[in-house]
Amino acid sequence: MTTQDFLQKMRNGKIAEAGSDTHLMMHELSQRALKITARLNGEYHEPAKLRKIFSVLIGKPIDESFGLFPPFYTDCGLNITIGKNAFINSGCRFQDWGGITIGDGALIGHNVVIATINHDISPEKRHDNIPASVTIGKNVWIGSNATILPGVTICDNSVVAAGAVVTKDIPANVIAAGVPAKVIKKIDPDK
Repeated sequence: MTTQDFLQKMRNGKIAEAGSDTHLMMHELSQRALKITARLNGEYHEPAKLRKIFSVLIGKPIDESFGLFPPFYTDCGLNITIGKNAFINSGCRFQDWGGITIGDGALIGHNVVIATINHDISPEKRHDNIPASVTIGKNVWIGSNATILPGVTICDNSVVAAGAVVTKDIPANVIAAGVPAKVIKKIDPDK
């Protein structure tokens, strides 16, 4: 199985059964991500150098408008896609096996967790990994210490309050807060 086949399989939500070739590839790619994030987080880098290292981590070019404040952690990296003018603040943890897409202009606050893997609830299958992608729309702002769970889409222009746990899709142009996150206010996009 090629890396691209593996990534597509995970984005399509195919279960990675414990001990399978897919599961073993997850461990192999995790080692790659650990090496790159150690380099990324280990010392100060000028913004251009930081973008270059991050581009190697995600396996694709990123726009020069992208900003990141390390440390940053991920268990794969290769299933992350970042738009223009996006910013990720320090301490974020992305579990991107199922795929994470971050739209143009998105702002990700301190210590945000984005998870794309669940485990089976059956004790006999608990070590199986069940991927589901996360999509962050354009101009979304995710507040510090929020957690975004597998399979969630946060639509354009919305805000996720600090500390929220997002378990379901969030529509466009709203503020969502709480545990679990619920829409608490609409945003007028024309203001």
